[in-house]
Amino acid sequence: MPELPEVETMRRGILSAVGCQIERVEKIPTAVKPLLIAPTAGVMNRRVAGREVVDVERIGKRVIVRLETNDRLVFEPRMTGLVLVADPPSVEHLRFRVDLTGGSLETIWYWDRRGLGSVKLFSPQQFDSEVAAKFGPDALSLTSELLRERLRSSRRAVKVAMLDQQAIAGIGNLYASEILNIARVHPTIRCDKLTVAQWQHIHQATLDVLLDAIEHEGSTLSDGTYRNALNQSGGYQNQHRVYDRAGEVCRTCNSGVVQRIVQAQRSTFFCPKCQAKQRRRQP
Repeated sequence: MPELPEVETMRRGILSAVGCQIERVEKIPTAVKPLLIAPTAGVMNRRVAGREVVDVERIGKRVIVRLETNDRLVFEPRMTGLVLVADPPSVEHLRFRVDLTGGSLETIWYWDRRGLGSVKLFSPQQFDSEVAAKFGPDALSLTSELLRERLRSSRRAVKVAMLDQQAIAGIGNLYASEILNIARVHPTIRCDKLTVAQWQHIHQATLDVLLDAIEHEGSTLSDGTYRNALNQSGGYQNQHRVYDRAGEVCRTCNSGVVQRIVQAQRSTFFCPKCQAKQRRRQP
């Protein structure tokens, strides 16, 4: 589930690693599904031990620890992964640890209940070709013109297109529903049918939703899986207008009833009143 706001919260939670040196990394033995770690923890340890952390970055839904060698340690949380500095939700789902020296932060933990995420170390060349090149511009860096340029020719429904990480990095299922609701755009309208004004509304809603969600440290849903770096719940779930609120009153117009449909095998939530599907107007 972690999307841009949750992963950005994880990134900020381990920023104090900057200036520290990595003492060692370790794959933690567990009886549950093995986690993808590449290269092996032993090989990884030989490459990173003694190296200084010079930055903690994010690309889309990945947390990236950059070392003085420009090697990058990349955490990909996927569905249930968490990057933590304290109090993991459960010991049995701890997968990986990074021990640090020379600063205020002693350990970075990677926890993953379902084991669908990964921890990988990339050389600078590998990172450029295997990570950076596979993502579009970050959702927070877009202008309305660039957003329209990236998606305007697509014949896909706008909600589905917004989930394409090669087009736009960071937006997932939850926040796409919220963004389109605030923009008052129906989720099934094809990208090539949207007007310039609608793209402008989507762009502004993207910034508003994502920045507000970051301010609230992400969304912790009913399963309770997502937690910030200190193992505390996010707060943006209390601000959701339509997501997972089928049958309830839309919080944008306060009169329409939220509906749920399925698009590309994912749930979409929208308000048929304030997101009415209209015929295309000329830009």
